[in-house]
Amino acid sequence: MTAARFAAIFDLDGTLYDTFEEHHVSWREVCAEHGVSLSPAQFAWSFGRRNEEIVPALWSEAGRSPPSPAELAHISERKEQLFRERFLTAPKLMTGAAALLRALREAGWRLGAGSSAPPANVEAFISELPKGVHFDACVTGADVQHGKPHPEVFLRAAERLAVEPSDAVVFEDAPPGVEAAHRAHMACVAIVSRGRTREELHDANLLIDDFTSVTIASLESLVRLRTCGAG
Repeated sequence: MTAARFAAIFDLDGTLYDTFEEHHVSWREVCAEHGVSLSPAQFAWSFGRRNEEIVPALWSEAGRSPPSPAELAHISERKEQLFRERFLTAPKLMTGAAALLRALREAGWRLGAGSSAPPANVEAFISELPKGVHFDACVTGADVQHGKPHPEVFLRAAERLAVEPSDAVVFEDAPPGVEAAHRAHMACVAIVSRGRTREELHDANLLIDDFTSVTIASLESLVRLRTCGAG
């Protein structure tokens, strides 16, 4: 097994970038525009889920009728527009992420993005990658029929990267993403980002507080363990 066969697939929101506050403020604002409250617990639940799931649930818990498909699309686009405006004002790459991305590239790993976010958000994230770093493949929420914890997003990313699922490591920050990685038969590294706890992410193969502790050797070990059926 050579490094050239390995791939690292990154979630973007809350994993590669610290987007906690941008999402929190954007969701609060768009909910307030429609007379819907948003509790900290509801916001935490929304991590890693698609707007098509989040909005009806929030409206239902507020005793409101589910929005029509057109209303749902409008609410979702408004929220994401607010998010992108805030994100692009001051993008915050996670500590150690730039160094890890460059190290993976130098070691011959293929790099991919597996995100539930809409294409415009993913484009914003990609535009702020460190100089000299690029992804070989990207999968957005528009490319899949099923959101996490369904494994489709990661399986499609592996397909586009031309690697076997067992040769990939997923980087995530939310329980649905960790579950999706395991259902795709991929090793998973979970970063304990803002709003998350180690207990919530305990099913990951490796828990980290930031990317400075991740080495190429440790990732290769995770892949080999998964391939041998021990992951």
